[in-house]
Amino acid sequence: MLEFIMIAVAHSACPWGTDALGVVVEVDVHAGLPGFSIVGLPDNVVKESRERIRSAIINSGLEFPPRRITVNLAPADRKKEGGVFDLPICIAVLCALGVVLQERISGLMFIGELGLDGGVRPVRGAISAAFLAGKLGFRGVVCPETNAEEAALSGVRVWPVRDIKEIVRYLRTSLPHPYRVCPPLAETGENSPPDLADITGQDLPKRALEIAAAGSHNILFLGPPGAGKSMLAKRLPSILPPLSQEEFLECTRIYSAAGRLGKSPSGTSRPFRSPHHTISDAGLIGGGSIPAPGEVTLSHNGVLFLDELPEFRRSALESLRQPLEEGNITISRANGSLSFPARFQLIGAMNPCPCGFLGHPSRECRCTPTQLSRYRSRISGPLLDRIDLHVWVDPVDASQVLSRKSASASSATRLRVEKARAVQEERGCLNAYIPEQKIEKICRIDAGGRKLLVQAMKTWSLSMRGFKRVMKVARSIADLDGSADVHSDHLAEALQYRPELAKTLS
Repeated sequence: MLEFIMIAVAHSACPWGTDALGVVVEVDVHAGLPGFSIVGLPDNVVKESRERIRSAIINSGLEFPPRRITVNLAPADRKKEGGVFDLPICIAVLCALGVVLQERISGLMFIGELGLDGGVRPVRGAISAAFLAGKLGFRGVVCPETNAEEAALSGVRVWPVRDIKEIVRYLRTSLPHPYRVCPPLAETGENSPPDLADITGQDLPKRALEIAAAGSHNILFLGPPGAGKSMLAKRLPSILPPLSQEEFLECTRIYSAAGRLGKSPSGTSRPFRSPHHTISDAGLIGGGSIPAPGEVTLSHNGVLFLDELPEFRRSALESLRQPLEEGNITISRANGSLSFPARFQLIGAMNPCPCGFLGHPSRECRCTPTQLSRYRSRISGPLLDRIDLHVWVDPVDASQVLSRKSASASSATRLRVEKARAVQEERGCLNAYIPEQKIEKICRIDAGGRKLLVQAMKTWSLSMRGFKRVMKVARSIADLDGSADVHSDHLAEALQYRPELAKTLS
């Protein structure tokens, strides 16, 4: 006969943005009309855990007596969602029924979804829960076997389990040696990005791509259909340095919270996200009753590529202005607000007009002035002002294709980019993110450069934002040249990327 404890307590956590929300699971079992109720703002998935837990316990060969069971998830004022609470509720119920002792589960954090057969299934946000467990001083985390490698990246002790019978056996005897093997941080050969050597010609766009990679600048490719805009954009990851340890953990937490991590942490290649232009505002910036990460957050520390830029909803494009400036996105809902990291490198690609042939060397544009005006208005001036490099991509000449001239591989360009970024890291940040108060100190300009910059501001009516971004791009060009100061030739090259859009669409 089971001995009942009035109240049992287990600890758990659920995804809250890219972090985790600590939750205390309290279970009260007493005599009365049989029932199983869950309180503490549970969503439908959490409420349905009653049936999963009941079946899992019975099918694991354990007794589930007809008693009145009340489960409280604290704090009660935060909405709880997902199947992550199945395992902690089950353990707390078994503790209240006297199957396991309270002192054996104290100091442990439990996360996991249950199957009807008692199996423990993977959940979202395991690494964030593990970080929270370490921060709160828990002994370790008990999690599904599939999540063990991910959770172990936090550095806390992890005990992976396959089913309820296994964990009950551990709690009745002793816990085994924790899972602490962290995979080495290395690039994976799988799904490697395409190489720049695949592109024939296009020397100027390739140079602009190298500058953008060196300073993490945003870039926009313009040109007729088939010129190679998308090919160029998709090769940016191949010249970017691998993720650092800190960036790797940030990306792992984001993808885990979004449920996109897979069975094990990914390699150190930077994220490359390319959403379709039909994406909603919430899909791009994040959203939901409990906000979930959007594409701007999934591309954190990586690249966000928007092909056919004018075809995106204007409201979605305008929502990019905050993350482009601040490196994060804040989403507010009735039950609170969440901030997501969104430090990404934006690449846009677009045709110069609806038909695509405005400025084409051999084909005539068929668009009317009204069509051109409507097409231009789809992208606002403030958004274009936040894009550092505007690059025109001409169609490749047939003679270049037939000449079979070998192009520079991404590996050579990547070495130059890594060298330039190493200089920037010594200064404290990448050039695209230089604070305003440090621009003049970091981007030291000689007399000739100052004169050229003043003349350019008058000629092209550069905004203050455009002025500062030209200085940052010039600083990246100087870093690629190994120059301590920014000279007039660096500024001249940086300035040629600012008026390209105006010249093309005029």
